[in-house]
Amino acid sequence: MLLPQEIIRAKREGAVLPPEAIERFIAGLTEGHVTEGQAAAFAMAVCWRGLSLPERVALTRAMTLSGTVLSWDLPGPILDKHSTGGVGDTVSLALAPLVAACGGFVPMIAGRGLGHTGGTLDKLDSIPGYATAPDIAHFQRAMRQVGCAIIGQTPDLAPADRRLYAIRDVTGTVESLDLITASILSKKLAAGLGGLVMDVKAGSGAFMATREEAQALAESLVTVANGAGLPTRAVLTDMDAPLASAAGNAVEVLYALDYLTGRRREPRFHAVTLALGAEMLVLGGLDPDHAAATTRLEAALASGRAAELFGRMVEALGGPPDVVARPDRHLPGAPVLRPVPAPRAGRVVAIATREIGLAVIGLGGGRTKPQDAIDHAVGLTDLAAPGAEVAAGEPIAMVHARSEAAAERAIAAVQAAYRIGDGQGAGGDPILARVV
Repeated sequence: MLLPQEIIRAKREGAVLPPEAIERFIAGLTEGHVTEGQAAAFAMAVCWRGLSLPERVALTRAMTLSGTVLSWDLPGPILDKHSTGGVGDTVSLALAPLVAACGGFVPMIAGRGLGHTGGTLDKLDSIPGYATAPDIAHFQRAMRQVGCAIIGQTPDLAPADRRLYAIRDVTGTVESLDLITASILSKKLAAGLGGLVMDVKAGSGAFMATREEAQALAESLVTVANGAGLPTRAVLTDMDAPLASAAGNAVEVLYALDYLTGRRREPRFHAVTLALGAEMLVLGGLDPDHAAATTRLEAALASGRAAELFGRMVEALGGPPDVVARPDRHLPGAPVLRPVPAPRAGRVVAIATREIGLAVIGLGGGRTKPQDAIDHAVGLTDLAAPGAEVAAGEPIAMVHARSEAAAERAIAAVQAAYRIGDGQGAGGDPILARVV
């Protein structure tokens, strides 16, 4: 009999688990026969010992089949993008309506914050009324009406992953290549996609700190996904600095709206958004090459069509219809706004990006336990970019806090995360590599 504790023990000792053992464990997790403690022990054993490729495929399939697998009848390719997580990475909010404006259909199953990184669903929860967990019928209706919908895992979609995801967040097992692969792909396979583009981050704010680790994860994702019948490509992107100049929840929603409407388009964020969007359009057969796809994406931004579809998506999922035009009316704001003064004059040489993410959590914008509530109003804005020249005392960020004490702690954390010196600073092309 394949008892949960025996499966955990076998993996702890380095055994290669047969598919039926993995299927049994995941079924128990779904049905409630496997406890949180056992799931945490399994995750740690996997993190410590690793999984072979067949085990990885078996875990992905078991989590996919733990719930409903969607199918679509829509007049265009079913496409999605997923990021492995970073700081200031609000690309999903901009990219889903942008690709929909170009003829793709984007049923995006997103997640909540993990560790020091922000979660797309936590950002969308900043919008009053927005249903991040609608039923399947509501999700499908929004897709037909708008062409894109960003939601979380419903009880029907990969429920085993939903349980394991929350446990990984607080047990030090977030960085496991095997668990990341299975978690991401189980949701994407359950969504009934025809093509997937992965944004795999590398750098001080990524789960994979080195380019070599990120390359290994990208290859794992592409290999397992294609082996499961889902055409997938990966783009390696830089996370040695926050991708956007905002980090938090409501502040990142506002940043995405500024991007879509043209009020603000920062070069690094724009480059990553266009690179991922172009891969999606080419993968879906909507454009023959990256150049043509990029031209189409730029046109969808310039015309306002992408911003329009974001507003329609919000309305279709229960949010206010005027959030694009009047975000100040709906998005929460923090009562304390304080600048972070540069401790010295010079250029921003480096940023400890993980520490920026932890500063947001310290403000209340993230979780330390699965049941923690999030303060959607708090965060950081106007983060100085790598290479920026600053004067002593000049702001390198703005803190949005619930209290003066919290603001003071965040100011100290941000100052400690920034290295200001006499060099030129990092920067350059945020696109590191492509994996097909």
